[in-house]
Amino acid sequence: MRDKNNITLAQRVNRVEEAFIVIALGLMTLVTFSNVIARYVFNDNLLWALEITLFLFAWLVLLGASYCVKKDLHFSIDLVINVLPKHWRRLATCVGVALCLAFSLLLLKGSWDYWYPFVTTRAFLETEDVPMPEFLQFLAEWLNEGDRYEKLPRFIPYFSLPLGAALLTLRFLQLAWRIGTGQTDRLTFRNQTEDRDEVS
Repeated sequence: MRDKNNITLAQRVNRVEEAFIVIALGLMTLVTFSNVIARYVFNDNLLWALEITLFLFAWLVLLGASYCVKKDLHFSIDLVINVLPKHWRRLATCVGVALCLAFSLLLLKGSWDYWYPFVTTRAFLETEDVPMPEFLQFLAEWLNEGDRYEKLPRFIPYFSLPLGAALLTLRFLQLAWRIGTGQTDRLTFRNQTEDRDEVS
C-alpha cells in the first residue's frame, strides 16, 4: 500500500492543476446557471456574469492546454511518422517538438509583453463589471498608489496569458527531455486511430 504522505512534488502540482481546472469549469457552470435563473425567473441580471465566465474560460483553456500536453491528451495525426524508419522517426519528432517549443516561446514572449503593462503602467485599468474582492484590496497599495479598486484590475484575469504560455513551454521542454533521453521516439499525443479502437 502506498504511503499517503509520500507524495512527490510533481503529484502535488498535478493535483493543484486538476483542482484549478475543475473549479474553473464548476464556477463557469454555476455562474452561467445563476445568471439564467436571475434573468428568466427574477427578471434580473448579474452584470458581471458574462465577463467572469469569459475570464474563467480563458484560464481553463490556457491552463488546460498545458495540462493536456503533460497528460498526452492532445490529438496527433501520425500517419507519416508511423511509416518512417526508427531513426527518421526520431528526427521528425525532434523537428516537431522544436516547432512546438518555438511556438510556445513566441506565445510566452507575446503574452508577457501584453500583460506586463497592465501590472505596471496600466495597473489602474479595471475590468468592466467584475467587483473587486475585499481581500485583494492590498494590491491597491502596491500597484495603484493606494487608490482602492472598485472593479477587478485587469492584470489579474489577464495573468492567464503568460502563466498558460509558461506552463505550455515547460511541458514541451519536458517532452523534449523525454525524447532526448530516449524515453519516447514520437510526440506521445493520442491519435484518432486509438480513439476509434476504444469506441469500437
